[in-house]
Amino acid sequence: MSKKIAVLTGAGISTSAGIPDFRGPDGVWTKHPEQTSVYDIDLFLNNKEDREYSWRWQKESPVWNAQPGAAHKALVKLEKAGLLTLLATQNFDALHEKAGNSPDLIVNLHGTIGTSHCMKCHQQYDTADIMARLDEEPDPHCHRKLKYRGDMPCNGIIKTDVVYFGEALPDGAMEKSYDRATKADELWVIGSTLEVYPAASIVPVAAQAGVPITIMNMGSTQYDRLATRLIHEDIAVALPKLVDETIAAEAEG
Repeated sequence: MSKKIAVLTGAGISTSAGIPDFRGPDGVWTKHPEQTSVYDIDLFLNNKEDREYSWRWQKESPVWNAQPGAAHKALVKLEKAGLLTLLATQNFDALHEKAGNSPDLIVNLHGTIGTSHCMKCHQQYDTADIMARLDEEPDPHCHRKLKYRGDMPCNGIIKTDVVYFGEALPDGAMEKSYDRATKADELWVIGSTLEVYPAASIVPVAAQAGVPITIMNMGSTQYDRLATRLIHEDIAVALPKLVDETIAAEAEG
């Protein structure tokens, strides 16, 4: 039986790939608190200008244009070795998908910028298609033809699948994370400050179930005392190394 490893990733795995974080000392929102409004659900729903600003900001943001780094690719390697059972992430940059991890292992706790949906008829959209047409349609609306309305377009507001301030987390996201984390042989926390709830609660829940915890983060976290292994090194180097060592030990075992 191969080892089951559950992973929780936060901003640190993406900053290691060159994406600025939001909440750190040099974070986008730390320096520009007014920009948090791009993810305010009430403004987004009620005001065309706010919607246009939100879409434009997201298109120009490093989050949308980012590419996976060495650490993201290491987690694909871990999955291919058959050792990864959960990849829960607090990031909404869709980099785990871009890197090649399978969607059934990924839980986007805070949603994802990779896909979008109509808030009226729930039609799914690929965000890339919307971004490609943003100059022609800066306030994207749903063009799905509704049969029951004589093929009139739905015209609902489209938003990315990022969880905006004021929205609930995706259905079942925490339940699936708790379930797989508590059944794992190890839980690795990669690049999370463990300050944002409920995502951070995965750590004490797994610890309570007796799962050994590795925390890899540049700074300390409030749950360091629950960890059996603390790694304060550059994630872009330390995670590929940990993955290789884990795969090698498994092969010997």
